[in-house]
Amino acid sequence: MRRLNKEQWSWVFYDWANSGYGIIVTTAVLPIYFKGITEASGVTAANATAYWGYTNSLGTLLVAVLAPFLGALADYQGFKKRLLTGFASLGMLMTVGLALLPATQWQWLLVIYILSVLGYSGGNLFYDSFLTDVSDDQQMDRISSVGYGFGYLGGVIAFILFMILQLTHGFGQLSSTAVARWGFVLAAVWWVVFFIPIQRNVHQRHALAVTQAPLKQSWQRVWVTLSHIRQHKYLAWFLVAYFCYIDGVDTIFTMATSIGLDIGITSTTLIVVLLVVQLVAFPFSILYGWLAEKTSTRLGILIAIVMYLLICVAALNLKTVGSFWLLAVLVGTSQGGIQALSRSYFGRLVPKERSSEFFGFYNILGKFSAVLGPILVGVVTQWTGQSRIGAASLSILFILGLAIFWAIPKSATENSK
Repeated sequence: MRRLNKEQWSWVFYDWANSGYGIIVTTAVLPIYFKGITEASGVTAANATAYWGYTNSLGTLLVAVLAPFLGALADYQGFKKRLLTGFASLGMLMTVGLALLPATQWQWLLVIYILSVLGYSGGNLFYDSFLTDVSDDQQMDRISSVGYGFGYLGGVIAFILFMILQLTHGFGQLSSTAVARWGFVLAAVWWVVFFIPIQRNVHQRHALAVTQAPLKQSWQRVWVTLSHIRQHKYLAWFLVAYFCYIDGVDTIFTMATSIGLDIGITSTTLIVVLLVVQLVAFPFSILYGWLAEKTSTRLGILIAIVMYLLICVAALNLKTVGSFWLLAVLVGTSQGGIQALSRSYFGRLVPKERSSEFFGFYNILGKFSAVLGPILVGVVTQWTGQSRIGAASLSILFILGLAIFWAIPKSATENSK
């Protein structure tokens, strides 16, 4: 087993770099901060929730629409690094902007947040596609898994630093609003510092020759790919399977807080559960990479899907804090693994010189995932009056994903074991 080289470690640490944004801004702090400043401005709680939902939907839509075109553009020689730097820089600057904007300007905060999402998600698109540049097919599982694992660990450390700031009230110097603002600064600085390695050491090795009209050619290539999707039938079927099971994975993560509150778990406990899940995901993500190297990527993905299916079935007995903890830890064992191996499996399927274009389509399904799942959970929960039954209904998505992925022949990826 070869050790990761300097370029590969530099790639890994970009996942560590933007993890502070993911957990501090998107998940834990900004939603609460936004509710607080809108309430102070006289906006009702219902309207604030609606505005937040609309903003997240708009940000997701923008990223999804632009992803294939941006990916196709990044495939030209020299473009991928520039686009990664540009979008990451946009995300960093807008994250600082969240801290600098006056609390009364909540409308502009939503605009800045959308731009930060665009920078964060766009950067991740180019980061994912660099996987084919920093590794060969034999190393792809391990490197992808290490990336996800260190991303979870980096997020935990960044969030712990924020929690120290919050619990001490900025060492006795800051109000709760100021603590939130400094949390945004922390996320931005974390991103800037750990972005330096990938910016310096990672290089685009697979690329298309630059044309005289790269923007026009990029659009044309996207439409040609869509019109000739039959030439990539295994890749297309994998994307369908991926959409089904990753929808379930993302929904479990996004709905866990609401389900936990329904069975009487406090918000403080839920934050602790979130940190524990992230910590568990760190070693298990790497373990899945090791398993894929020893057996196959296909087997690793199948095991992870089955694990999630069992979690959904077990959710039928979700009635106590203890059972919630158990299921949360089980999610942590497979959350990073299924994401990491899906990325490396897809990386083997795509033409290397057009990896960014294809990862653009992969990014679309990642963004539109957790669309069907929350609707399914909501409808079943309202119908039965039981959120645990709503959670169990996600088993449908995992069964669909499992069936479609199982039908893809083992020979689909030429170099997979």
